[in-house]
Amino acid sequence: FATGPMYLSQKVVSWQDIDYLTKRISKFSNDNRAGIERTLHRISCIRNRQFLINGLTCRIGRAIFGPISSIRDLLESRQSILLLGKPGVGKTTIIREIARVVSNEMEQRVIIVDTSNEIAGDSDIPHSAIGRARRMQVAATELQHQIMMEAVENHMPEVIIIDEIGTE
Repeated sequence: FATGPMYLSQKVVSWQDIDYLTKRISKFSNDNRAGIERTLHRISCIRNRQFLINGLTCRIGRAIFGPISSIRDLLESRQSILLLGKPGVGKTTIIREIARVVSNEMEQRVIIVDTSNEIAGDSDIPHSAIGRARRMQVAATELQHQIMMEAVENHMPEVIIIDEIGTE
């Protein structure tokens, strides 16, 4: 948060609290992230040396319409765009809106390579915030490159959107 941390409770979180929550969300992937079905929210876990979950972080995903009006000319130029910034400043929110505008309003074929299910949510049904863009989920981060190639070879996208490009 811009003004500092926000504490929802002063209660110490117990193992039972963590267990209760983790049983109600999707399974954690190899990057220790999970989602809440049919939302844009993400839960990340912290693990101890025995690989047991001993902490959780919840990031609230939002669909905000209109934030890309200042870069619409860049979208219309059909050039590559790279967004950089600190965590939590809205890069993924902007990417989500770009997907919606380019697929719906500019009527281009858009494929999203959604490595951590942050752009379109953790459900098999993508969140409506991405418009008519199509989403390809990545089962493991090391498969991101392969899924990107599959997108190009099989689905003829005019635009490919990728969040968090891997290094492998």
